[in-house]
Amino acid sequence: MRRTRYRRLFAATVLVASVLAPMAATPATPVHAASVERHGEDDCPPGGLGPELTARLDKTIEDVRKQANIPGVVVGLWMPGKGSYVRTTGVANTVTREPMFTDTFVRIGSETKTFTVTALLKLVDEGRIGLDDPISKYVRGVPNGPRITLRHLAEMRSGLFPYTADADFVHDLLSDPQRPFTPQEALAYGFKHKNTFKPGAQFQYSNSNLVLLGLVIEKVSGQRLADFIHRRVLRPAHLRDTFFPNDAEFPEPHARGYTDQTLTGTVADSTDWNPSWAWAAGAMISNLHDLRRWAKIVATGELISPDSQAQRLKTLPTGFPGTSYGLGILNTNGWIGHNGSIPGYETVTVYLPSQKATLVVMINTDSLVGTQEPSTLLARAITAVATPDNVYAGGVTPR
Repeated sequence: MRRTRYRRLFAATVLVASVLAPMAATPATPVHAASVERHGEDDCPPGGLGPELTARLDKTIEDVRKQANIPGVVVGLWMPGKGSYVRTTGVANTVTREPMFTDTFVRIGSETKTFTVTALLKLVDEGRIGLDDPISKYVRGVPNGPRITLRHLAEMRSGLFPYTADADFVHDLLSDPQRPFTPQEALAYGFKHKNTFKPGAQFQYSNSNLVLLGLVIEKVSGQRLADFIHRRVLRPAHLRDTFFPNDAEFPEPHARGYTDQTLTGTVADSTDWNPSWAWAAGAMISNLHDLRRWAKIVATGELISPDSQAQRLKTLPTGFPGTSYGLGILNTNGWIGHNGSIPGYETVTVYLPSQKATLVVMINTDSLVGTQEPSTLLARAITAVATPDNVYAGGVTPR
């Protein structure tokens, strides 16, 4: 039986199998070294990982890319005291065969959640909201709203039905992927359904949660979510190439993105699909350099108070081995951050506090390998080589 497509829409996924399913491999391409060191970030000089480890990583990444049929891959690994590794392989465009490049912009899917929750926690720090406030205080019409708190929403324990799991939503989106959605329109698909459990009872990944938090931020701040995040998160973090797009806008340069999340299941170019349906849960765009900076900022809490960071990192079991979830953030065998998937693109941005290491993976497909996310296959394989005591397990999704 073919997998149910609607459960994949811009999910961050847990994958525990260690063997790649056989796939039709793309032609072998060279693995290209590159440097994205800017703004004085020279604590990890290029090439510092040494020829043996570099060669192992090159082979590992190319093997996974070919077996998983990934068009193009960008990987950045920074390990203070040891060095850095920045590589590309494959193609940015399957028609022109243009090689993948490090300075591509990419749709970051669920990694948007780390920005939305950071914005929320800044309002908490200012005393303007409380994590244990009910969502009904800010947004009307939420099923069981008086009993669902902002904390429940951020930690994926609200019990709200995920709007992306609604069959009508999937049909409407895939029938016209360029159409815009308002947050209220997206939420309405989920609100048709009964809640799946009592607030706090268990973990369930639901994009409905983060869209509601986006509405809370707008109501309390009096600003558009994109503007608030720009002024209060991106600007102080010095992230110059990260933003919310207006509808389907996508800055150059960017690799083409490919997905099999279509009504027929055939692969389509989804580069210019409108991500507005994902909004506070996954519409943002970034690049390798900014994601590198953000990994440490979000994992160490540079932009928020120590108390709020402690709340964010108070992770709870997800039911997936090796992975727990806090407030819009995951801990996977010691790596802290998030991964993202949206039709055409996948990313992983994580930080390992024990070694002060940063890993960023960006690819231009979200087509599964059996039941496995290709970005998770890459992150797991890379960390098995580079940090064998801390192997990336995966993300979380209601698959």
